[in-house]
Parts: sequence; structure tokens; C-alpha cells
Amino acid sequence: MDRIEGQLEERGYWGSKAEFLLAVAGNVVGLGNVWRFPYLCYKYGGGAFLIPYLVFVFTCGVPLFLLETAMGQYTQEGGITCWHRLCPLAEGIGYAGQLIILYSCMCYIIILAWALFYLIFSFSSQLPWASCDNSWNTVWIICYFSIWKGVKSTGKVCKNSTSFNVLKKESYLLVVYFTATFPYVMLLVLLIRGLTLPGALQGVVFYLYPEPARLSDPQVWLEAGAQILFSYSVSVGTLTVLASYNKYNNNCYRDSLWLCLLNSCTSFVAGFAVFSVLGFMAQEQGVPIAQVAESGPGLAFIAYPQAVAMMPFPQFWAVCFFIMIILLGLDTQFILVEVIMTSVMDLFPMILRRAGRRESFLLLLCLTCILGQFIMVTEGGMYVFQLFDYYACNGACVLFLSVFESLAMGWIFGAERMFDIIEDMTKSRPNYMLMLCWKYLTPLVTLYKPLTFNRWYVYPDWAYTLGWLLALSSILLVPGWALGRLFAGKGSLKQRWCHLCSPDTELPLTCKQRAKMKETVFTAEMENLVRTDTNEQENGH
Repeated sequence: MDRIEGQLEERGYWGSKAEFLLAVAGNVVGLGNVWRFPYLCYKYGGGAFLIPYLVFVFTCGVPLFLLETAMGQYTQEGGITCWHRLCPLAEGIGYAGQLIILYSCMCYIIILAWALFYLIFSFSSQLPWASCDNSWNTVWIICYFSIWKGVKSTGKVCKNSTSFNVLKKESYLLVVYFTATFPYVMLLVLLIRGLTLPGALQGVVFYLYPEPARLSDPQVWLEAGAQILFSYSVSVGTLTVLASYNKYNNNCYRDSLWLCLLNSCTSFVAGFAVFSVLGFMAQEQGVPIAQVAESGPGLAFIAYPQAVAMMPFPQFWAVCFFIMIILLGLDTQFILVEVIMTSVMDLFPMILRRAGRRESFLLLLCLTCILGQFIMVTEGGMYVFQLFDYYACNGACVLFLSVFESLAMGWIFGAERMFDIIEDMTKSRPNYMLMLCWKYLTPLVTLYKPLTFNRWYVYPDWAYTLGWLLALSSILLVPGWALGRLFAGKGSLKQRWCHLCSPDTELPLTCKQRAKMKETVFTAEMENLVRTDTNEQENGH
């Protein structure tokens, strides 16, 4: 990090466009593309599911992706302080997003531990999950040590490699180029192998066979919207933080479009790799594909490993698959940790941007995550993980934040003002449809579905209550923060409201704002000149 005044550390910028694009790609292209989208596609109408999916891509995904990217690039602030500068009334969105990311840090490292555990056993002469009589099925303590080392090591990589204050380090470039691109190599290998297996065609047909009648089911549309919010990593501040290290004139509009296209294409292609293998598995077992298809961890750690165990040379394909899972998760984990670090450091720069402070805070963050993960490495840890993943990290909490974000930026800050900012930064005006989405379409999305595990286990009522408490822990921060600031402020209620709805006056001025300011100054000077001349003439008479 660069030093200023001998002590404080500068924030810095990306060293190149490639670093930004790879970092965002590594974050948004993750496990959800492999284990969630294909399952939703087959379950909710096959090829017909692509219709609501694409509708939500253009009405929710792309608009929010561009909005958050532009917010970060414009303010040059983290996930909390950007809201303080743009719309102080909605600052609770920043805090809620960081809490969701904290929950996600705990969940993601668990997945990495499981994947590492499976990867190690993939080198066995016989894959252990090919049968059920193995003692390792209940030995979860190893996951703890994987998490303990994993959290510290990923935190160290985030500090030394993905630290956005040291953007020109070769180590960072090597890590990003590898972890962001190598999963595509593994995905291509698994895709080619899957399509050459017997039964692959049946699997692909099952994946994409259209059922137009399902489009009349509101749940299909709601699931499509939820998948977009989850897959595009919107509403929690990750995109804002990553874009905050861009230069002011970076073309974030074009970047957002290409990254959204990459994300959706990866999800679509991953479906072929997954369902071709599941089709093979179903044919080998002589059962319908619906009986072997899973979503979430069930796909990655139950269905797919079982299918791999039936292939020739199963160890090789198992290694390829779990390396891909680990690398997809690593990039996301790096970014999640760094987003929290950046957001908190921007919130307390005078305290944390000093020598040794960052390292101490990182250690505290890692220890907090470790303590929260103990319950997830028990024999019933998978059920706890699913509860956290569905309620605390995704679903309703992200949905409500996206609604709050659209309302705050579309109506309070002003969609037209945001359009002017994007045009000033990119020298191109976005499509007017995006403004309509920010103001009207995105806030209309709603979602609710009871949680199940492996299609048969339904959680007890107390678990649903706990899940909603986890979701509300972030959701209620938004109205709670707004009400707290309104009551704690000075002046009348109207004055407090106007103050909290006003952006920071020190934000960069757009060309239109500067031109308008010059025009105002010129008009005022002319009025003063005319007034002076009039007074002189009157005094002369």
C-alpha cells in the first residue's frame, strides 16, 4: 500500500481493465451457475423456463448490475459509505449487505472444505462414495481443520493477492488469471466427457424439454427472478466495492453488459455438463432422471459424485469436478472477505488504514467466521448450512434489499440523475428501459417458498422461524437505520427527511451539472450587472 502523511494508506485503483473484469467474473460466476440454474431449468418448465429467466435478466439483473457498478465507480467508496454519500436515508442497505456477506463467508468456506475433502478422497483406488459402508461419512472434524486453515489462507490471499490496494502485484495477477479462467477449462472437459456418455441425450432433453404450461405458474417467474438476483451477486455491495477501484471514466456500462452475458451463458452451458452426466447415471441405474436430479449441495456432493463413480477412470473425472468446484468457490470467497475489509476500512479510514491495523481486523474477521461455522461441521451440519444458505444469504433478504435499493436510487436519489452520471462517466447514455426498471419493474418482484432438503426432508416449524429470523436480521436493518436517523436528527421532521435524502455535496460534478452551475453563475452575474447599471442610472438622474 502507498503511504500518505507517513501513516495513512492510500486506497488505490485497479492496475488494468483485465484485473477488474476477472475479479468480477470470478465473483459472479460461481457455484450457483453449476448447481442451481440447471436444476431450476428442468424443474420449472425446461426450455420454457428461459422465457421468464431472460425477462428478469433484462428487468432486474442487468439494471441492478449496472446500477451498483456505477454507484461504486462514481463514489469511489465501499458498500456502506457509498450509501452515506448518495442517500444517507438508505445507509442501512449497506450494513444489511455486509451482514449478508458475513453469513455468506461462513457458508462458502464450508463448501470449500467439503470439496477439498472429496478431492482428497478422489485419489483413492476406489471412490468411497461408490458405496455406503464407509466410516468417513461421519468424520466431520476434518472439515473444521480445512475451514480453519482455509479461512486464514484465503484471508491471506485476499490481503496479499486480491488486496485492491496493491493492485500491481504479480502474485495477484497470477491468482486471478488462474482461479477465474481454469474453471472454464474444467467445465469444458466435463462437458465434452458428459456429452459422449450413453444416456447423455436423454439428460439434455430432460434439461431443456419445454413445458409451456408451466409459464402460467407464478412460482416459475418468482424462481427465475430469485435466480437472477442470486447469480448476479446484486444488492449486497460486492459489485459496488469492486467497481470503486475503477477510474472515473471507465466504461462500466459496457463492462456490465458483457459480464452479465458471461454469467448467463455459463449457467446455460453448465446445464449441459450436469444433465448429460445425470442422464448417464439414470440409464445405468434404470431409473427416471427426476430421481437423480438434485439442487444445491445435493448435486455437487451426492448426485454428481455418484454418477462419476460409475464412469471409467472415475478418479480422474472426480478430480476434475472437485477442482472446478474449489476454484469456483475460491474466487467468490476471496471477494467476499475483501468486500467486508474494504467496506469497514472505508467506514473507519483513520483507524484501520494504518500499519498493522488491517491485518488485525482480518484476523478478527476470520476468527468470527470460524466460530460461526462450528455448528455446520456436525453430523447435521448440512441441514444448518441449507438453512443459512436459503434464508441468511439468499432468498427474501436479497430480494428485499434489491427492492429497497431500486426505490432509494430510482426515486430518492433520482434515476435521471443516475443516468446523467453514467453518461458522464462512460460518454454513452444507457437505454431508457433501465430507468423504468429502477423505478417500477424491479420493486415488483416477490418470492416465498418453503425450504426442503433432498426433495423429501421438510424442516420443522421452529427451523422456519429461525430461518426467517436470520433473514430479518439483515432486512430490518434498512427501515431500522432510516427510522433511527430520522428520530436522532435535528430540526423539523421535514428538514431531517430532506437532509437524509440529499447526496453529499462533495461528490464529483457531471458535465451537465458544471454547465448548469456556470449558467447559473453567469445569469446571477448578469442580473447583478443589470441591477448595478439600473441603480447607477437612477442615482445619476
